[in-house]
Amino acid sequence: MTEPLRIALAGLGTVGAGVIRLLDTNGDLIARRAGRPIEVVAVSARDRTKDRGIDISRFDWVDDTAELARHPRADVVVELVGGSDGPAVALVRAALAAGRHVVTANKAMIAHHGLELARAAEAANAALKFEAAVAGGVPVIKGLREGAAANVVTRVYGILNGTCNFILSKMEAEGRDFADILAEAQRLGFAEADPSFDIDGVDAAHKLSILASLAFGTEPAFDDVAISGVRHILAADIAEAAALGYRVRLLGLADAGPHGLFQRVHPHLIPLSHPLAHVTGSTNAVVAEGNFVGRLLFQGAGAGDGPTASAVVADLIDIARGEFGPPYAMPADALAAQPAADAGERRARAYVRLTVTDKVGVLAEIAAAMRDAGVSIESLIQRAAAPDGSVLVAIVTHEGPERSVAHALEKLRGSQSLVGEPMWMHILDD
Repeated sequence: MTEPLRIALAGLGTVGAGVIRLLDTNGDLIARRAGRPIEVVAVSARDRTKDRGIDISRFDWVDDTAELARHPRADVVVELVGGSDGPAVALVRAALAAGRHVVTANKAMIAHHGLELARAAEAANAALKFEAAVAGGVPVIKGLREGAAANVVTRVYGILNGTCNFILSKMEAEGRDFADILAEAQRLGFAEADPSFDIDGVDAAHKLSILASLAFGTEPAFDDVAISGVRHILAADIAEAAALGYRVRLLGLADAGPHGLFQRVHPHLIPLSHPLAHVTGSTNAVVAEGNFVGRLLFQGAGAGDGPTASAVVADLIDIARGEFGPPYAMPADALAAQPAADAGERRARAYVRLTVTDKVGVLAEIAAAMRDAGVSIESLIQRAAAPDGSVLVAIVTHEGPERSVAHALEKLRGSQSLVGEPMWMHILDD
């Protein structure tokens, strides 16, 4: 009988327990597809006594997670501990140094240390696979690494955080404000007790930096991602977008050109004609545009024990078959070191929401600031005054340099007429 692929598993949370359940439930099918059985031989977690709904007594228990890297029977280390540093990266470094293959769902670690770990994997002739790190069970990494490998990818973008998408699509459906929907998302388990990692865009930025490297053959550059989240979006913004024929979504977007690598996570207005406008709930979706294949759409469940475990086990099947190559689809030393592109030179249309005092001359002041900065206004809507005397003004600009919009908002920030911070959202072309 063919020798099984033996797994040492670090982390028995939702995803780790899901991996064991998946291997138990679909073990025969997985063995047929992999060409040999895949079995867990050792595990490590914080609490040995916790009831996880699975039998872990059949596995070797290892108290020190780092020791899994040297487990005598393990062929592969599966890292599901999480975190960009600390035990997770120490385990992966040790496993690769010992010549073990590695599978991880840890987007933060890959975003911050991916290039170093890819070089270590290549030096050890070992796999470093991370399909589960982006979009859960959606095979977007495999799609970029393999399916689109013959193409020059011109742009990659998408809805990369299920928590934000749940909140925005719920605001859209029910007309409620952000704080109310966030509290509901926390009650339902879609948002963490401290949701800042998600709602401020950091989680999506980790994933975007991974996708950009794969799409464009560039060195991972998380520190160059411009990040803005969704916590300041109002129900009124959602309503204005709908009236204009758009939906609001948090997008991660990257492209590479002669002036460098552009990466940004930011709320966008998406036209109803675009498929991403119809992605609701906690679903993730990624669009990649190739010069020969055209537009590719990857969509599905972006988190949860089943989808993420499915991606982890898919990576294990590849390793069992002996199907793996450089983690970023080309040798790490062949990845280009691209400078960060200047966002100010990008040309696009924009949505700007201002909350101002209800007094004579405010609209003229806004128009003058836009004119002086070189911003051409396509439409301007003023709503009725709120009980506190403030007025919402929504502006859509004609296409122009982003630097001009930034300059106009900087001029208006010093105005006594302005109440609170402006909201600037980019408009995605169809």
